[in-house]
Amino acid sequence: MFRRRTLTVAGATLAFLGLGAGIAWAQEASAVEDLINEQKVLLDTVWTLVAAFLVFFMQAGFAMVEGGLTRQKNAANIVMKNLADFSMASIAYWAFGFAFMFGLGNAFVGTSGWFLGGGEGTFDSLSWATPPLTAKWLFQVVFAGTAATIVSGAMAERTKFKTYLLASGLIAGVIYPISGHWIWGGGWLAERGFLDFAGSTVVHSVGGWVALVGAIMVGARLGKFDKKGKPRAIPGHSIPMAILGVFILWFGWFGFNPGSTMGAILDIGLIAVNTNLAAAAGAITATGLIWFIGKKPDVAMAGNGALAGLVAITAPCAFVEPWAAVIIGALAGLIVVGSVIFFDRIRVDDPVGAISVHGVCGAFGTLSLGLFAAPRLTIDAGYGKSAGVFYNGDFAQLGVQALGVATVFLWAVVTAVVLFGILKATMGLRVSPEEELEGLDIGEHGMWGYPEIFLGASALPTPEAIESVRKSLKSSIDLPAEETTRQ
Repeated sequence: MFRRRTLTVAGATLAFLGLGAGIAWAQEASAVEDLINEQKVLLDTVWTLVAAFLVFFMQAGFAMVEGGLTRQKNAANIVMKNLADFSMASIAYWAFGFAFMFGLGNAFVGTSGWFLGGGEGTFDSLSWATPPLTAKWLFQVVFAGTAATIVSGAMAERTKFKTYLLASGLIAGVIYPISGHWIWGGGWLAERGFLDFAGSTVVHSVGGWVALVGAIMVGARLGKFDKKGKPRAIPGHSIPMAILGVFILWFGWFGFNPGSTMGAILDIGLIAVNTNLAAAAGAITATGLIWFIGKKPDVAMAGNGALAGLVAITAPCAFVEPWAAVIIGALAGLIVVGSVIFFDRIRVDDPVGAISVHGVCGAFGTLSLGLFAAPRLTIDAGYGKSAGVFYNGDFAQLGVQALGVATVFLWAVVTAVVLFGILKATMGLRVSPEEELEGLDIGEHGMWGYPEIFLGASALPTPEAIESVRKSLKSSIDLPAEETTRQ
């Protein structure tokens, strides 16, 4: 009896100790799991912020590309517009753009979350990412700034600064985020399986199509076309500056595309490789084609080829294999050359090739996803309607991609016509012919980007110096008669 009682007590004691150990182990395991999750959130947040910083630095790249491909007399105006459009985009996107794009609402537009209010639940379309709302917003606002700044290059050297200032805020705060809601905010295109991983259409095509409308409505630069409508070359003042800008943009794209995971995951390696390969292939094919056409390897076109490859791979970068990224980039490099020539021939003056690089190649890249998307990266991963046509002959994904490209084109063009039409009727779009001839630096900002070139040893632009430069410009530029009276 005593022995049985002893065994019973001993058994109970061991069971209690075992239960206690089990509880302790479970608590320790839970604590470890919580720590791992916390570290994962911290790592995702750091990666998202680093990527945002890289994309922000692309503003410097745009400033260098646009500044280098335009003339000395407009250099300060170009960099000022790049500074101003990101500033306007930041405030507009904070106040209402982010809400339009990611806030709870309907299939067309977000209707809540103004001024980042409402907390995480208001922006449920971003709940898949672990970083806090502030980090998500910062990563998204640099994309909004990119869409706005694309327009600057196409309208360079003849657009009123105050008009551009207002336009950039409305592009980043209204036009860009509403169509973005359709795709990234859980809207109607997302529901149909449209894919655009990092923004070939969401960001670049929107900016490119708005730039197309802006360039048409503001008109060509004085002297760009002769009396027969044949385009004349107006060389940029610093090709080295422009190519430095290309390298900065290429570097920033490693935040643009891999950063769109908004998380430190293994996929960022493949995305970065695809991004680099497409840029390199685009640069090579653009160089080869323009070399064949013009008998010389044009440096500016080579730079635009690299950018074309980057824009094209932005939509499919997470969904294609590296060999496909090379093909996509190579085709984009050929397309951008043909597109630049085409727009010149139809008398659309785009000083930096922004329409071709961002609008045309953005649309191509989005469609290429429907051709090259790998099954393991789409179907097996739970994305989209199907794999690319070249894998299984299924046109479902390509059809959805085409629908998205077409509707975003219509949205951007119609809204841009309304925007620039109102601005043209009220504030005016274009500077006077006299101001255009002397340069927007002095006319819009009261200073030159390169004062020593225009003024010699003089430190300040005196009225006499300005008048001297004006007379010199008028006498040295051969302008068709109809261009000299054009507003």
